[in-house]
Order: sequence, then C-alpha cells, then structure tokens
Amino acid sequence: MTLDKEWKDKLTEEEYKVTRQCGTEPPFSGKYYNHKEDGVYRCVCCDAELFSSSAKYDSRSGWPSFYDSVDKNAIKEIEDNSLEMKRIEIKCAKCNAHLGHVFPDGPNPTGMRYCVNSLSLDFDGDD
Repeated sequence: MTLDKEWKDKLTEEEYKVTRQCGTEPPFSGKYYNHKEDGVYRCVCCDAELFSSSAKYDSRSGWPSFYDSVDKNAIKEIEDNSLEMKRIEIKCAKCNAHLGHVFPDGPNPTGMRYCVNSLSLDFDGDD
C-alpha cells in the first residue's frame, strides 16, 4: 500500500485536502476556531504535539491562531510564493502535513501568528 493510500484511508476527505494537498478550510468554519479548552493541539495525521492552548489567542482571522508552537522542532517553515503572495507555510516536522501559515503580526511575547487549519489538528484536553 502506498503512503498516499494510507493517508486517504486514515483521514477524512477534507482533512486529506488540507494536510496532504495544502488546502485551506473556509475562515470561521473550523471546529477549533473558537475553541477555549485547556490542552494540547496535535497533528491529525501523526499525533505529534504542535501547539498548547496556553499560546492560543483570538486573531480575528477566522482560523485558530497561536503565538508559538510547543517546540521549535515540531514545525517546519517553508517559503510559499503561491497565489502571488510571499508567505511562510508551516508543516508538521514529523509527517510533513500542511498546517497553515505563520505571519509576523502576532502578540507578545513572540510577535508571531501561527494561523492553522482546524482540519489539520486533533485536541487532547487536560483532565
């Protein structure tokens, strides 16, 4: 079985489009956009820890936003010049899943906004 077939078997069609084909969910539509529970956001593909709820904030962008990742090695940053824009794409460092983009317009202490598709995330709440 090919890796692509394995992803298609594991993920929903929407999760596959976002994580494996670099898609984007519509703004204000994701299940984690207005999510307020305490815990850890994980990669929907490989379960890697990516973001903590303590770094989540309301950017009013329409997507879950974080000012930092749980570990600098958890996220890969890749220059993205698609759509005639210069952006930095973020991917899961473990499985290469597309997560979203990072922008230098976030709050302190980092000044960064990791703008993430809900479809690329799972959530583990604090018990």
